[in-house]
Amino acid sequence: MGAPSWTDSQVGTMRRAALWLVQVIGEGNVFTKAQLREAFPDVAQIDRRMRDLRDFGWRIDTNREDLSLEAFEQRFVKMGEPVWEPGKTAKKPGAALTAVQRRELLTRDGHMCRSCGIAPGQTYAGTFEAAQLDIARREVRLPNGTTETQLVIECNRCRVGGRELTANLVDVLDRINRLPSFERGILAGWIEKGSRDFSELELVWAAFRTLPADSRGQVRAALS
Repeated sequence: MGAPSWTDSQVGTMRRAALWLVQVIGEGNVFTKAQLREAFPDVAQIDRRMRDLRDFGWRIDTNREDLSLEAFEQRFVKMGEPVWEPGKTAKKPGAALTAVQRRELLTRDGHMCRSCGIAPGQTYAGTFEAAQLDIARREVRLPNGTTETQLVIECNRCRVGGRELTANLVDVLDRINRLPSFERGILAGWIEKGSRDFSELELVWAAFRTLPADSRGQVRAALS
């Protein structure tokens, strides 16, 4: 039995939105808010119903995730669960977060991106683009061999780049166990503080790496 038509009013709004994406827009293509509202003129909260699809694995990017999009555009990246099929719309535990939970997560992660350290509203280096923070769901490989989804605060850039990644807790723990005791103590201090201080030598090295080739040659000559 094939999927119903997105125009079938008996299907339900969220299911119709999913079908509209599949049958009209197509994966990888861009659509506008105006197109969505024109397709569902009698549905007051069609934007919210479409956002609900993300709880079922649908990936629909805005300009927060895809910097090539305009504010009024979205991209249908990937279909998730076929929500129009029976039994496919039972929400996964913890899929939706309350406002209180979001505030608690932001506080827990220090109101900064845990990948790059940028704060909300701070501009990315060399741009006028301000960072926005959101909650990313990250797959984590655990020591017992299982994988679970854990929540982390990331900026719009890092969240897109890390979307398909799986964090490897096993590898991190193994590498910590191989560290000398004094380095383990330094790492423990960084973790307790929530940040690390870079030495002047490390800062000079970072600055050196940004130099063009001719300038790097002058630095080598100066050191010799």
